[in-house]
This record gives sequence, structure tokens and C-alpha cells, in this order.
Amino acid sequence: MIFSTPMFIFGFLPIFLAIYYLAPRSLKSLVILTGSAVFYAWWRLDFLALVLAMALGSYVAAYGAHRAQSARTRRRWVAAGVSANLLVLGYFKYTNFIVGNAGTVWQAIGRGEITSPEIILPIGLSFLTFQCISYVIDVARGSAPPARNIWDFLAFSTLFPQLIAGPVLRYKDIAAQFSTRQHSLALFLAGVRRFALGLGMKILIADSVAPLVDRQFALATPTGAEAWLGAAAYSVQLFFDFAGYSAMAIGLGLMIGFRFMENFNAPYIARSVTEFWQRWHISLSTWLRDYLYIPLGGNRRGVWRTYRNLLLTMVLGGLWHGANWTFVLWGMWHGGWMALERRLGAKGRRTVWPRGFAWGWTLALVMLGWVMFRAPDVATAWSMYRGMFGLNAWEIRGEVWMLIRPSEWIALAVGAVLAFAPGLPKLPVQRPLGPVVLQPVGTLLLLGVAVMVMQARSDSPFLYFQF
Repeated sequence: MIFSTPMFIFGFLPIFLAIYYLAPRSLKSLVILTGSAVFYAWWRLDFLALVLAMALGSYVAAYGAHRAQSARTRRRWVAAGVSANLLVLGYFKYTNFIVGNAGTVWQAIGRGEITSPEIILPIGLSFLTFQCISYVIDVARGSAPPARNIWDFLAFSTLFPQLIAGPVLRYKDIAAQFSTRQHSLALFLAGVRRFALGLGMKILIADSVAPLVDRQFALATPTGAEAWLGAAAYSVQLFFDFAGYSAMAIGLGLMIGFRFMENFNAPYIARSVTEFWQRWHISLSTWLRDYLYIPLGGNRRGVWRTYRNLLLTMVLGGLWHGANWTFVLWGMWHGGWMALERRLGAKGRRTVWPRGFAWGWTLALVMLGWVMFRAPDVATAWSMYRGMFGLNAWEIRGEVWMLIRPSEWIALAVGAVLAFAPGLPKLPVQRPLGPVVLQPVGTLLLLGVAVMVMQARSDSPFLYFQF
């Protein structure tokens, strides 16, 4: 089940909300857990057991670390909890990648073939893994209280608004909300507005641009204009798809009294790659900073180790997105530019690039990176790069032009204005409870249009479901 379907909007959500608000406060965590279990089991019942087992194991490991009488015992509990989560993620996400690459080498030296096992990646596993790891570490450090009871922690681990594609939550940030959280009509309506905004972002812009993206990336020899059009369209699609999901998750959280962290802050107005990562997928970038970059030494062990830590953090962040060499190269691309910007003095500054040049330069670097991120393999990305740098001529060919629908041009133009114009994306994304962005009539209109378009199309999963 996904948010952008009639089954969720008109079936699951109203029933869940009715039961949730009728339940006494002492049972609300159990209602959340039950609803989240139904939501996830709608896809695969067997993988629900895996999700619950990972959460339960993390709860036990954190409890053991909290009660440990010595630092050595505490470290053992942490190692057990973190290792167990990483092993599960590694098996489901990276086994085929490792076996496939080993098979390529094995075949190259004439040793025959190695058959990769058929492994299905459970949706949301990468997000759940990071949330479980942060809980174990935070409780062991004393920076987060242990969950009051197993029901609260299982409800947190399976929280359906963000279970599938984030934001990456940390228990310490919302622990207090499990014991006391506000429920009000104003908060509920703010959640509805935020959900409607996210649904509009997904259905009206991201999904409308998606066919254009697919066609451009399928071209064997794209020209310069075709390749840059594909990169620009994907930049819009990915932002509105993922930011739309985050907005819907935040809105659903508000409907039941939770305040999740913002995940985007107008990333395409960034004037450096470093600043881009302070604005894009904020919950992931801060997680990587706190649980990977800083433990590696951060910037405390010399200049060159700082560069190494930046590069390694971004490469591992790329691998977190998917088991493919394209994600490794994408992580290296961003990590390399961040290291260079640090070398040029980026710490404490918004940009190190010349004024008037920084925004366009950063946007071009990000778009070049998105090509590798979107491409199914390095060869496809290289074909797009050849076009982007003018090796296949520049004009849009007639047969390509004729396939572009007016609705795709409109969605691309509207998305570009909202995503690229300085300041415009910040209002709806950063201030859901500030001045009313969408009045009730506007909310209903947006929701109605999005639902009508949604019903006319087939289901379109969110892009980050694959990660």
C-alpha cells in the first residue's frame, strides 16, 4: 500500500484515524503498531516479521547496553545490535551485488559462472536499519532514554507515515511525544494541508514528468539538448517525488500528534555542494554526519583525514541508496566536491565559488550527479554524459520532440519554478504550521485535482521505495 492510492486515502487512512482517536491514550501506541503492521503486511506479510524481529532485537540490545555495568559489556551490546542490523541489510541489499561482481571476475578468469540467489529487498529496510542503529547507539551513549515499553518502540520502528521512505527518525527526537503529544483540530488540519501538498507534488508534478525522464534516459545516443532535458526533468521528478513523500509523511504525523523533522530546505538554491547536503534529505545527511563522519574522526585528525572521511562518508551514503556501481560513483562525485570545497575554505561559509557563478555551477554539478544516480548502469550514464558534453550534436531531434506531451512541458516548467526559484520552495516545505499556505478551499481543490489525476493513472510507487 502506498500513500498515493485510493485504497490508502479513502480506505486505510480514515479507518485508522477513527480507531486512533477513539482509543484511550494508553492504547494509542498499540493502535499505531497494529495499523502500521496492516499497512506493511499489505505488501508482504512475511517481511513484516523481519521488520518486527529487527526492532525487537534492537530494543533488547539497547536495553542490555543501558543496564550494562561496565563499558566493555556496553560495547558488546552495541556491537551486537549494530552488527545484527547491518548483517540483515547486507544480506538483502548487497548479496546479489557482491555475488554478481564476484561472478564477473570468476567468469573472466575462465572459472565458469556463479548464480546469484533470488533475493527480494524489503521496502523500507534501509531506513529501518538506520533508525534501529541510531537507537542502540543513542541509548548506549546516554543521549536518548530507553523506550518506556516495548509497544512504544515497536510503534516507533514501524510508524507507517515514514516507515517506507523516511524521514530517517531518531527515537531521541520523538521519545517525549510517545508519552505526551498534542492533539488538536488545528494540528490535524495542518497535517491535512501538508498531506495534500505532498500528494500534489507527487501526482501533479513528479508523476507527470516521469514519462519524459524515462524516454530521455532510454535514448541510445542522446544529443546535448536531449540529455540536459532528461537531467533537468529527473532533477524535478526526484525532488517532487521524494519531497512530496516527506511532506505527506510529515502531514500524516501531524494528524496523529507527531512532529517529524523537515527533510528538505529548498536544495536547488544551494551555492555549493556542501550547502546542497545541508538542504537535501536532511535526515540522512545529519545521520551520516553523527553516526559515520564524526565517529570516523570528522575534521579532528588533520586535513587529509578530513578529506578521506568526507569521501568515505559519501561513498557509503551512496551505497546506502543502492547496490550498484552507479551509486558508488555518485557518492564519490559528491564526496570529492565536498572535499575540494573544504580545501577551499567551505567550513563556516555558504560557498567558496565566485558570486554570480556559485548557484549555476552547483546546480550543474548536482544535475551531472543525478544522471549517474538515475542511470541503471554506468554505460547508460556515460551515454548521457556524451550527449551533455556535445559529442552527439546539440539539437532535439524531431522524433524526440514529437513525443513530449504538453502536460510534461507544463509540469516541468511549474516544477522548475517551484524548485529552482530562490525562496519559493521554502514556504510550503519549511513552515507547515506558520502562516497558512493553503486555505481550506485551496486544500480541497488541490486534493480533489490530485485524486482525479491519480485515479486516471496506474499506481506509481515513490522513487525512494527502491532504496
